[in-house]
Amino acid sequence: MCGIASILSTNPSRPLAMQRMIQALRHRGTDGEGIYHDACVSLGHRRLAIIDLDGGKQPLRNAEGTVWQVCNGEIYNHRELRRQLEADGHRFLTHSDCEVIIGLYERYGEGLLDRLRGMFAFVLWDARDCKLIAARDHLGQKPLYYRYADGEFACASEIKALLACEQRTPRLNIAALDQYFALRLIEAPLSMFEGISKLPPGHVLTLSAFATPHIRRYWTLEQQPKSTDSESALLDELEARLEETLRLHLESDVPVGAFLSGGMDSGLLVAMLARKLKVGRLPTFTMGLGQERFDEAPAARAVAALHDTDHHEDRISPDMIALLPDLIAALDEPSDPLSLCTWLLAKFTCQHVKVVIGGDGGDELFGGYDRYYGNLYASHYGRVPAALRRRVFAPAMSLIPESGWYKSVGHQLRWLHHLSFHEGGARYAASLSYFYFDRERRGALYGPSARPHWDSLDAEEAIRAPYASSAARAGSELDRMLYADSLVRLPNHPVMITDRICMAHGLEARSPFMDHELAMFAARLPDALKVRGGTLRHIQRKLAARYLPPSVLNRPKQGFSSALPYLLQSQYTRLYETCLRTSRLVEDGILDGAAIAALVNEHAARRADHGNRLWLLINSELWYRMMIRGESRADVSAELTEGVTMKRRFG
Repeated sequence: MCGIASILSTNPSRPLAMQRMIQALRHRGTDGEGIYHDACVSLGHRRLAIIDLDGGKQPLRNAEGTVWQVCNGEIYNHRELRRQLEADGHRFLTHSDCEVIIGLYERYGEGLLDRLRGMFAFVLWDARDCKLIAARDHLGQKPLYYRYADGEFACASEIKALLACEQRTPRLNIAALDQYFALRLIEAPLSMFEGISKLPPGHVLTLSAFATPHIRRYWTLEQQPKSTDSESALLDELEARLEETLRLHLESDVPVGAFLSGGMDSGLLVAMLARKLKVGRLPTFTMGLGQERFDEAPAARAVAALHDTDHHEDRISPDMIALLPDLIAALDEPSDPLSLCTWLLAKFTCQHVKVVIGGDGGDELFGGYDRYYGNLYASHYGRVPAALRRRVFAPAMSLIPESGWYKSVGHQLRWLHHLSFHEGGARYAASLSYFYFDRERRGALYGPSARPHWDSLDAEEAIRAPYASSAARAGSELDRMLYADSLVRLPNHPVMITDRICMAHGLEARSPFMDHELAMFAARLPDALKVRGGTLRHIQRKLAARYLPPSVLNRPKQGFSSALPYLLQSQYTRLYETCLRTSRLVEDGILDGAAIAALVNEHAARRADHGNRLWLLINSELWYRMMIRGESRADVSAELTEGVTMKRRFG
């Protein structure tokens, strides 16, 4: 795990620019740095030493010094690949897992990507052909951002390195902001900055002799044909495949621990590591919360005791006000409640281990979200005549209080009613945007500077397009939702947050569920083995029953990240006053002050629930101040923590 950067340019200031980029990525690798320069290219690397501690320094090269490479991530099948390449006569210079990429390139060219199994983002430079190749792993566990302007190309693990490289005044990307408001994520290739793009998962970028970059998809998650074996046989196969990928994810020359939330994903992984792979006294890490309803520590403690792990637990009192500027600085984008929880857990975990296994991907592979069966219910409700739904059911639902937690019965009924007026991919997109800003709400949100762009903005297309793509391959409605999530939500939301926040603490996070071969197996499981009526993750639940007690297995899905807007109301009030009543986004005409004031006032008076929407607005405002207006993290933190009251009010 590390941070990488590359510049392809003949500008004489390139070495200084590379040094700035590497310095900006220092947090991703505290064990050293390496830089390679030639007449055309600079490659930079910050190292977090995990494998081949003494000899795995990067940039890596071939024996002749004609092919150079920097890589972020882990190649889990590197031992097998090394044996094959050595049998073909390739000579290795280190024991680094990433060096196999050079050997595969010399043997197969870009076909090397068909043979890798792992999480990675790499840049490879072939000096013989003046050719640069950059690629990102199948499901997007490792990030890679790039910019191309005026014949110069640069890429890096994080946006902050590209900002350090070009030293230009950054500009807001309105389309990305619109997507964040609608979906609480920013889909590749967009970023929050104009001119900076995100390489999508499963894609490779090639650039020859300073030509325009060419980007192509090298891998697709295929959901057909469906497996026809019995449920019992598929359950055994799932267990065997998960055992295999867990064994690969243990590859490390430093100690490995595991997050243990008390939920099914992390509990199953920890249990299998202890019982199947015989990992003794596995270090496990949990955050406890004072609010009993959302505290997962007791369940995590039970799993740890059952499997005799070396369990570590910390109790927390979340402080959004103190941490929000740090979260935004780590993400380079507006934050999410999940990032606050991950920050606290990573800060605690990195005191004990350097590598940690987590449960990202389980929900998206096996159907773990309520919205999967909720969308199916909405399609049935949608068969009721629209006039009846509008004239009879809508007035009845309006009598149910709208304030309160977003998972309340009233919210769920309103959600289903809203979805019933959409179909297909539009319905699935609406199921995500409903609790944030749907198109109608966003239309009223923008100010005079952003309004001219409104007609060209279509945030929901990020969901509709992959949904339609799966449909074209004869996918079921569930397949279409899962496919859209695997392409869009998974890499751009939980996985992005896990990478940035853990790396901000020098912690490598590994996600066995996101092994692309396991993902392909899961994608071809029949629908009934994922969502069966109102039961989610049917086959995964069956497997977990072999390892976890009913008291853990049957717990309702909870966690406290989504509940933060409701748990920390007093902090929210401070943030409203400090951030939204003196909004720079309003000052610059991007957002409309009156629309924001209406949301704040309705929420404060409990006439409506805008908790999630106000979170998006607060984070966008703080991001804009820090990243676009250039206000320092220290100044923003001081304004938040000291409760500075400004006289300016909404325009």
